[in-house]
Amino acid sequence: MRAPVSLVLITRNAGAQLLASLDSARFADEVVVVDSGSDDDTVQIAASFGARVIDQPWLGFGPQKQFAVERARHDWVLCLDADERLTPELASAIESALAAPRAAAYRMARCNRFLGRWLRHGEGYPDWSVRLFDRRRARWSDDAVHERVLCDGPVATLAGDLRHESAESLESYLAKQNRYTTLQAQRLHDQGQSASIVQLLGSPAVRFVKFYFVRLGFLDGIAGLVHIVIGCGNSFLKHAKLIALERAARAAARP
Repeated sequence: MRAPVSLVLITRNAGAQLLASLDSARFADEVVVVDSGSDDDTVQIAASFGARVIDQPWLGFGPQKQFAVERARHDWVLCLDADERLTPELASAIESALAAPRAAAYRMARCNRFLGRWLRHGEGYPDWSVRLFDRRRARWSDDAVHERVLCDGPVATLAGDLRHESAESLESYLAKQNRYTTLQAQRLHDQGQSASIVQLLGSPAVRFVKFYFVRLGFLDGIAGLVHIVIGCGNSFLKHAKLIALERAARAAARP
């Protein structure tokens, strides 16, 4: 016997990848899919799998995921993205953990596929992610992007990988990163934070050294290099956009 668990996903136009994600977690006692206006076959695929599908206009990543968690019937929830799959080892580890839970939440190593290669170093692995938790003791943050699980109890680690097999092109990936850095800069600005030239230049440099050399990102070849350089560019853009917001606010405040 184990604690029942709800598999929870948020989707939008995820028909090409959703079924593989659902299929990797067939042990789930319930599947909840919260969709935000898909115009492909996402909803039909989810319904054919037996999922309970709920329509909800987009709230931002953190709020949308928390909305989905709150619609689950069971307190233990497993949150996946439509382009993520559990390896058999991870699926087995989840079932074992639910048989005798010893933590409020569990993290798993997320393995990212980028430019056709599974990244095993740098920022791409292990991309530790908390995805299994007791919603009575944990919840998603309210962040519109780079959301995280906030937990008031111990977090344990599961064996196995969560495979992130994004099918997006490099162009769409870059466009997404541009949107994300805009949201990050706006959030920091709303919190009253500011940026300096030291952060603008130093943050990307420190990030490159950490992930390319210390975390052995160079072992992932060209794909690893491109992935890390884009991450460094994101650090630069986030601080540059924050500086632009600060200057715009000062200009608007002048008489």
